[in-house]
Parts: sequence; C-alpha cells; structure tokens
Amino acid sequence: MKVGISSGAEADVIDGYWFYERQSLGLGDYFRSCIFADIESLVYSGGIHEIVDGFHRS
Repeated sequence: MKVGISSGAEADVIDGYWFYERQSLGLGDYFRSCIFADIESLVYSGGIHEIVDGFHRS
C-alpha cells in the first residue's frame, strides 16, 4: 500500500510536535513516534477503510 501524506498533514505533525514539546521535554518525540507508527500500520491495514473523496481514510 502506498501512503501519501499531504503537505498540510506534514505541517500539522510539525505543529503537533512543537505543541507537545512545549508541554514537556520529550513529549513531542513521543507524539511523532506514535504518528509515524500509525502511518506504518497502514502498510498492513490500508485499503480497508472508508473511501472519502476517492481516498481511503482512517
């Protein structure tokens, strides 16, 4: 499964990283690793989700 990440989503991850990092040092890294783990899981579960505007969405 090929997973695409829009530039807007990339910006959201960066913003989320800095939001959590300001809350507590290292929390941004945890946030980022969780997001990337979820994206990686799409390799296995991609294609089973609802289709919205022509894209599978989870």
